[in-house]
Amino acid sequence: MLMIILIGFMIVGFIVQNRLKSKFEAYSQIGTLSGLSGREIAEKMLADSGIYDVTVQSVEGKLTDHYNPTDKTVNLSPDVYHGRSVAAAAVAAHECGHAVQHATAYSWLEFRSAMVPIVSLSSKAMNIMFIMMFLGAFIFEFIGIQTALLLIIVFQGAITLFSVVTLPVEYDASNRALAWLEGAGVTSSMEHEKAKDALKWAANTYLVSAIAAMTTLAYYIMMFLGNRD
Repeated sequence: MLMIILIGFMIVGFIVQNRLKSKFEAYSQIGTLSGLSGREIAEKMLADSGIYDVTVQSVEGKLTDHYNPTDKTVNLSPDVYHGRSVAAAAVAAHECGHAVQHATAYSWLEFRSAMVPIVSLSSKAMNIMFIMMFLGAFIFEFIGIQTALLLIIVFQGAITLFSVVTLPVEYDASNRALAWLEGAGVTSSMEHEKAKDALKWAANTYLVSAIAAMTTLAYYIMMFLGNRD
């Protein structure tokens, strides 16, 4: 049953991801009113926000854009870093939105950052448990099925919480980006709507992941309660 549910979410995730790519490809062909590149937009938004200790740099890949709070860098893919399109403007401003969150100690971002080592440990522990179960259910004989399921629930719970907490972080970064793009006159009203649409589809990928994580957690909880009878 769980496999069917996960396959369903994989299909939905694939559709959303493809839709996201098609949106960005389309909006990459539309220039902005300002004519600024993604790098220039990022640097301007940071300066307008009073942030001068964050570096904007280019990283390899496609849709690999991210903000790294550890070394305070806004990392933009080549298409965004050099691009002068609506898509480049939206992505660059969104990643700077995370930098602004960091600079203003946005609580959800701080909470998510604090969870990173816990989620990393939970993911590794889950993988080890599933490998052991696949090789012969040794873990069930050693600690019992109920204890094994309870551990899985704890680990999956941490992963699920991280996925859920990611939602307000991403939506808030997009809202900050869109407000700045409009206020700074970087995009026209028509371009602004396209930037909003692009960021909406980017956020949808996180939404699907969060729902999938919650569904998986609910399944494990039902298994645990069912085995108690």
